[in-house]
Amino acid sequence: MKTFFTLSLLLLSTILTAQTDQRIYDIITAVSADRIETDIKKLADFGTRNTFSDTISNTRGIGAARRWIKSEFETISKDCKNCLDVFYQKDFVTKDMGTRVPHDAWVVNVVAIQKGTKYPNRYIIMSGDIDSRASDTMDFTTDAPGANDNASGMAGTIEAARVLSKYTFESSIIYVGLSGEEQGLFGGGGLAKYAKDQGWDIIGILNNDMIGNIKGVDGVIDNRAFRIFSEPTNLTDDEKKVRRRRFYGGEVDGISRQLARYVHKSVKTYMPEMNPMMIYRLDRFGRGGHHRPFNDLGYAGIRIMEAHENYTQQHQNIREENGIKYGDVVEHVNFEYAAKLTAVNAINLAGLAWAPPAPSEVKIGGIVEPSAKFKWKKVNNPNVKGYKIYWRDTTSPTWDHSRFVGDVDNFVLDGIVIDNFFFGIATVGKNGHESTVVFPSEVFR
Repeated sequence: MKTFFTLSLLLLSTILTAQTDQRIYDIITAVSADRIETDIKKLADFGTRNTFSDTISNTRGIGAARRWIKSEFETISKDCKNCLDVFYQKDFVTKDMGTRVPHDAWVVNVVAIQKGTKYPNRYIIMSGDIDSRASDTMDFTTDAPGANDNASGMAGTIEAARVLSKYTFESSIIYVGLSGEEQGLFGGGGLAKYAKDQGWDIIGILNNDMIGNIKGVDGVIDNRAFRIFSEPTNLTDDEKKVRRRRFYGGEVDGISRQLARYVHKSVKTYMPEMNPMMIYRLDRFGRGGHHRPFNDLGYAGIRIMEAHENYTQQHQNIREENGIKYGDVVEHVNFEYAAKLTAVNAINLAGLAWAPPAPSEVKIGGIVEPSAKFKWKKVNNPNVKGYKIYWRDTTSPTWDHSRFVGDVDNFVLDGIVIDNFFFGIATVGKNGHESTVVFPSEVFR
C-alpha cells in the first residue's frame, strides 16, 4: 500500500506540473511550406553556391546567395521593428588549410541575432548551410543547385526567424547561414571561435542539414520520421571527469545528448504525429556537420535532418544515367516535410529561449542508501517556479520519470535506489518551460 501511495504521489506531481503553452501550437501553425518552397527555389536559382564560386554577380554564386539571405533577415527585422541584429561574420581561408580549398577566399556567414530581454548574452542557435557542391567539391563553376543540401536547412532557418520574430524571449536566438561546410566545416568553425572570443553563453546549436527529402535511396518513403544526431559526452571533459564516469555513469549524458533529449521530448509533447529518432552518434557514419566545431569547443550541438537520404541526389552533377536522375534539384524536395522539421526547430528555439537557465553545481548522493539525494545551485530568477528531478533506467534513451520538487536547492527521493537509475535536474519556469536536464557532476555523502 505504501509503494502504491508513493507512486500515486509521483504521478500526481508529474501531472500537476506538466503544462503546454498555446504559443507553441501557434508557432507550429505559423510555419509556412509555401514560403519555404519560395526560398528553396530562390536559393537553387543561384546556379551554384559553392563557397569558392562567384562573389560579384547578383544572380549567380555564393556572393549573390549570401547577400539575398542577409536582405531577407533585414526585411524580417524591419517588420519586427529592428528586433534582429544582422551582420556578416567571416574568416579568410587559404589553400594550405585543406585539400578541398581550390583558392584563397573569405568564408562568410550571415548572422541574425534576436536579443533576449533578460539574458541577452545567452544564446540558442539554429543554423543552415548556404553553400552547395557538385560531384567534385573543387569544381566551383558547374551548376550545383543544392535544393535539399542545403537550401532546405537555410530556408527553414529564414522561416524560423520570420515566425519567432513576432515574439519576445528571455534568452537570445541566433539564426545563421553558415558557409564552407562542404570544404571542411569552415563556417561553423569560424562562428564557434567567434562565439568563444565574444564570451557567448551558448545553450546549444540546432544544425539543420538536409530537411526536405522523404524518399530514401532504399525506397522507403516517410514524411514523419527525422533524425537527431548527438555526441554522448563532452569532448572537452578533463581526465578527472572521464575517470569519474567509469564509477558514476554519464557515458551517454553529455550536454549535446541532453539537448537531443530536450528536442525529443518537446516534439513528443507538441508534435506527436512526428517520429523523432535519436541517433547515438556525432553524425552519419564517418561523416560530419556544422555542429561539430561547436562540440569541439565544448558547446552543446546536435544535427537535425531527414530520416531517409537519397545519395543519388547528394553531391552529384545533374545528369541521367541508366534511367536514374542524379542531382540535388528542387523537384526532389518535399516542402511540407521541410516545414514540419522547421517547426521542430522553431518550437525548441522558443521553448529554450522562454525557459530559465539550468541549475548549476548539481550533486548526487545516496550511495549504499535506500534513497537518492540531490543538491544544486538555484537560478537567480523571479520567474523560476522550481526544479524537476528526472530519472530513467540505465538502458533507456529518454528521461522517463520525473518529479517536480518546488523552489528548493536539495531533495531526497525516498525509496529510489541510486544504483538502478540515472538522474538529472532541470529548472522549471512559471510559464511551464524547462531548461535542459543537467546530469550530476559531483557526488556527496
